[in-house]
Amino acid sequence: MKKQTLLGFFIFMLLVTVAADVSAQEWEFIKEKDGIKIYTRKDAGSALKSFRGEADLHTPMDQVCNLIGNVKNVDWWDKNLREINVLLYEKDKHIQYYLVYGAPWPVTDRDLCVDATITIDSKSGIRTISSVPLFNVIPENPKYVRIKKYWQKWVIQDMKNGIVHITLEGFVDPGGSVPNWIYNMVITDTPLKIMRGIKQRLEKK
Repeated sequence: MKKQTLLGFFIFMLLVTVAADVSAQEWEFIKEKDGIKIYTRKDAGSALKSFRGEADLHTPMDQVCNLIGNVKNVDWWDKNLREINVLLYEKDKHIQYYLVYGAPWPVTDRDLCVDATITIDSKSGIRTISSVPLFNVIPENPKYVRIKKYWQKWVIQDMKNGIVHITLEGFVDPGGSVPNWIYNMVITDTPLKIMRGIKQRLEKK
């Protein structure tokens, strides 16, 4: 299976915008490219790694917020997203949605339900988008593998000098028959591609 195809698969799962209390090692710096710093760490109780990406965007805060955390603006998500149904939408507060993703053969398609919360610190203005799996809302479909274990968090901070600092952390257990070593192989490329795409889209404007 080609690495590029696998990368697209994991980008979808890591875009499902979540915070979780985890017992984990310190973040290990892996690389920096195009102004994006990438870290990984091994979380306790799992053979899979989580990731962290950091970048500065030279664009207004409102444009960043309109792109990240707005479920109505998903055209920048992975092209293999087959279906998205918004179950609940309260702007800048709360989102629930259901996703179906067409995974590359021979991997079975995945689906999941997401419960996302957006919080804005009244003093600093820092915006955090965190999500958890939403259970017992959409029945499991035998055609798909339901993703049940993941966490991801966006933190968006206006630096007040024309720069917005964004941080993306994430982890997902894809379930089914995806080998752990494949997941860990692409985990550093996934946040790099996500954040590079955001930089190119927003800074171009």
